[in-house]
Amino acid sequence: MKKHRLEIIIIALATVLLFGSVMDKFLVASDNVYEQIRRFMDVFTYVKKYYVEEIETEEVVTGAIEGMLEKLDPHSVYIEAKQMNKINEQFTGHYHGIGIEFIIKDKVLTVISPIAGSPSEALGIRPGDQLIKIEGKSAYGITEQDVFNKLRGPKDSKVTVTIRRPGVEKPFDITITRDKIPIYSVMTSFMLTDKIGYIYVGRFAKTTVDELEEALLELEGEGMKKLLLDLRGNSGGYLDQAVMIADKFIAGNKKIVYTRGRRPETNDDFYSTDRNTHPHFPLIILIDKGSASASEIVAGAVQDWDRGLIVGETSFGKGLVQNQIGMKDGSALRLTTARYYTPSGRLIQRPYSNGLADYYAEGYDDIDPNTIEDSTATKPVYYTNSHRKVYGGGGITPDVTIKSERLTKSTAKLMANRIFFEFASQYVTKHADLANNFEYFRDNFSITDRIMMDFNQLVKTQNIEVDEAEIDEDIEYIKVMLKSEIARNLWDSKYYYQFIRRGDEQVQEAAKLFPEAAQIAGIVIPQ
Repeated sequence: MKKHRLEIIIIALATVLLFGSVMDKFLVASDNVYEQIRRFMDVFTYVKKYYVEEIETEEVVTGAIEGMLEKLDPHSVYIEAKQMNKINEQFTGHYHGIGIEFIIKDKVLTVISPIAGSPSEALGIRPGDQLIKIEGKSAYGITEQDVFNKLRGPKDSKVTVTIRRPGVEKPFDITITRDKIPIYSVMTSFMLTDKIGYIYVGRFAKTTVDELEEALLELEGEGMKKLLLDLRGNSGGYLDQAVMIADKFIAGNKKIVYTRGRRPETNDDFYSTDRNTHPHFPLIILIDKGSASASEIVAGAVQDWDRGLIVGETSFGKGLVQNQIGMKDGSALRLTTARYYTPSGRLIQRPYSNGLADYYAEGYDDIDPNTIEDSTATKPVYYTNSHRKVYGGGGITPDVTIKSERLTKSTAKLMANRIFFEFASQYVTKHADLANNFEYFRDNFSITDRIMMDFNQLVKTQNIEVDEAEIDEDIEYIKVMLKSEIARNLWDSKYYYQFIRRGDEQVQEAAKLFPEAAQIAGIVIPQ
């Protein structure tokens, strides 16, 4: 009886996962789906009965589902119920908690920065603060998931933390009332020069369009005449947000992106509207190998309609449309149902026939900067609205390639050990008065030889082995990192990005290309 019941459960599970309400159409298919389900059921039954150890049915079935989806494409995935809340949170635009960015360094929960407008900021929590107890219990050795579980909670609920602060003799307690914490898409926006505005969009979430609109209006009020939109490292998000962002720059009734799949209901075409309220300023979009999905939709549409210049490195090439199907247990199936195409007909998706390992490795492999022309030699050619050549084959190939800065192993080791953050935290403890004058810090503060000596001393006390020649090679970048981390400690992460971008070679080189961006878009720049 038990075996018969198990067979029914497995058949029902496979039926729901594979075929939903249209199972009857497939039972008579030529590949004999019913027999394949029976084959799976037989294997599962033998494993359950005879395997050397007791197995967890849920774990085994989840593994079978994941294995099945791996045979399809890189982006069809099964998400367990326990993962869904965290994933949804990344794109809904908020959560409830105390509002800190943090790391766990040497098993100690350490604040990177309080989030602007959060309860933590209001109570004066600072970068570098160590949360050594939560509700009176030691937080030493805490995991990232435990941090989420203990510090997040319902709005207006309270949590007491014990803080050890550099420069303060004794730890002290703070009781924090949890509140709504925004998750920002626009990581920073500022005037790079007196005419060039810079906006860094880190993700495409529900609030991205509203955040971008606010940033645009603010920069326009500060005199922006050119825009550098940074989508590097932006792995995507909501399609509708990508379409609406492209719509802000592209004239009405232009196709922004279209999807095509096996079933007609997955086909769709998305067009710009006449709601564009922003000046027709020269536009540069900066992309890299971490720019994917929604980022590629925006970049591809801007490129195909000759609205702006795409600069940087070829994007990742994630152009598959997933339809999320919720399961009764709270889990979800994200199943690829169609492909994204740019207005000129380029398929955004990069080939993945060599398997998942090669697919992800190839997405980040370097190309030889000395043979940049060869990188397009085998790619299919398409044409923009003004008949400029653009390239298919997966991802968005930039109009102008600017390679990202390559750091030495020693500098990378310092970054991995969070040594810049730790030094900045200690430095600000002794120089907190710097926070009183941002303009002075921006324009006059520099990393002196004395600061570098102190930094090098900290590296030695942490027993981090580095090559001095490599440090000298990266010295300018190291100074930028130090000033950026000090800015984060003085204010918040928005200012960190301001300073790190001002010292970013890709950003600085891209900013020189606005004459080309204006020419492509047919814009005359006043002299």
